[in-house]
Amino acid sequence: MFRILFVCHGNICRSPMAEFYMKDLLKKEGLSDRFEIASAATTDDEIVNGVGNPVYPPARRELMRHGISPDGKRAAVLTREDYDKYDLIVGMDRENLGDMRRILGGDPEGKISLLLDHTATPRDVADPWFTGDFRAAWIDVERGCRALLDGILDTEKKA
Repeated sequence: MFRILFVCHGNICRSPMAEFYMKDLLKKEGLSDRFEIASAATTDDEIVNGVGNPVYPPARRELMRHGISPDGKRAAVLTREDYDKYDLIVGMDRENLGDMRRILGGDPEGKISLLLDHTATPRDVADPWFTGDFRAAWIDVERGCRALLDGILDTEKKA
């Protein structure tokens, strides 16, 4: 089982979009049984009285527009233990990357990356929290997840 954890600031927009898009992609490719996919936040900003907030409504609408339901998802916080649990820990932007390294205690095994670093045009995933442009975030997530999966499958073929 190959385990991937997607990470953003609050775990209500970009990282759940990546989580649920990747799950959908794997299902369509017939690979769901080979992967475990989850998402988490670098902060507890979206945790209220010990309970994570659901996916932010505009992010949910964007997922639903593509026939993908994030039902049941609640924000969760990245922990140091996640480093041992996951094979890849994929952030959405450079700020996330710094927070991830701090929370996880570094990256001695090279598990941490940014989602769009797996594409031919590395950069941060567009942040809809500030722009309101959930479509741009979706396009980035879709491109990044496809490239990430292709890279994993190519590596398996070479092994």
